[in-house]
Amino acid sequence: MRLLVMGGTWFLGRHIVDGALARGWQVTTFNRGRSGRDADGVDAVHGNRTNPIDLEHLAGHGPWDAVIDTSSSELPPRDVLAAVTALRPAARRWVHISTVSVYEGWPHKPLNDASPLLDCPADADESYGYTGPDGSPTQYGFQKAGGERAVTEVFGDGAVLLRPGVILGPGEYVGRLPWWLERAKRGGRILAPAPAEQRIQPVDVRDVAAFALNQAAGSASGGFNITHPKGITFRSFLEACLAETGGAGAPAWVNPGVLIEQGVKQWTELPLWRTHAGVWAVDSSHAVAAGFQCRPLADTIRDTWRWWAGDGRPVDHPRWAEHGIAPEKEAKILASL
Repeated sequence: MRLLVMGGTWFLGRHIVDGALARGWQVTTFNRGRSGRDADGVDAVHGNRTNPIDLEHLAGHGPWDAVIDTSSSELPPRDVLAAVTALRPAARRWVHISTVSVYEGWPHKPLNDASPLLDCPADADESYGYTGPDGSPTQYGFQKAGGERAVTEVFGDGAVLLRPGVILGPGEYVGRLPWWLERAKRGGRILAPAPAEQRIQPVDVRDVAAFALNQAAGSASGGFNITHPKGITFRSFLEACLAETGGAGAPAWVNPGVLIEQGVKQWTELPLWRTHAGVWAVDSSHAVAAGFQCRPLADTIRDTWRWWAGDGRPVDHPRWAEHGIAPEKEAKILASL
């Protein structure tokens, strides 16, 4: 296999590159050379994917059996369209990392792969779409839906669209799991969102990488929801965080209504907590039938702590600062219970 990875130096992209090299594949990476370091053994091409000249130069490094695109999350559809158009003559397949936010019903309704998508043209610019008054749909979701359309229009049956929910694991740059691990290590009473038996569906970055590589080498096409088919309860999640860090903490399970009254921001101040009915009700059975396999999330928690405690540091990213409730705010809420 000859593989091109758009990105390839951090988190999912780096796990994809490492996995491809371990399989003996020939790997080209394309990025700006600003975040992370290119892996040893790749043909590293540096440039800006929004620059037509850079894309033309990149195409000259092909051909490839497949492209895996991990670097389009902040690009408008028209830039995705420009890249797939420029690289189509040099690539047979395109595996596109998208998001569950492309669905009309996200995060209010349970979803499957046949759920309706947001409508966005393949050539839309960054102004297309809107964010609803309750935070959904999101302009980000519209933009990603347009990116999917661009890939499908150009690659047809050679297009694979992976739609993850939340990705955790070693190298995480958003800070969700590292925050919970640090909070568990600190111990004491821990503000925790009830119900404790609520199941959540994050996936391990290494499992997403493996499935992306399998799809690059395969012949399937279309969209796949990438969520953990079994998941983990919030209680088990926090217990695993406490066990791995050795924290002497005790979760204080608080009714969501109380948390909202106290001004706790969902999704960020208590990472992974959100009350919308569909947020953890995304069916991934289509991906499972296609070979998607998920390790137990307790393993993800263990390995992330080993990486983090071993001075693991992700690339700098603005979303990191959004996550985690301030200790003084948490203490005030706990004291009021």
